[in-house]
Amino acid sequence: MMKHEITVHFKVIHSDKSSLLRGILFLEENQKPTLYDYEQCLKACGHDVALVDKENVIFKARKPGETYLIHILEERESTVRDQIVENLVRNLMG
Repeated sequence: MMKHEITVHFKVIHSDKSSLLRGILFLEENQKPTLYDYEQCLKACGHDVALVDKENVIFKARKPGETYLIHILEERESTVRDQIVENLVRNLMG
């Protein structure tokens, strides 16, 4: 089996700003990324994460003096869904 590379797009949401970043997963052919795969990808990128919203794939991350959120973005995410997630994020941050 050949491994293939999947680019993971995610939004890092701090209390005062957010930024879009990318990570890379290496999966078996035809394999879909799991929540565990995303978690390992974020940890490899240096984030200390714990899953807080399984349905919307949102992780809470910590570093000294700060807690922030990371939202894994789907390639085909609609703007309506994005608005719902933004509201969820505000509630989780508050």
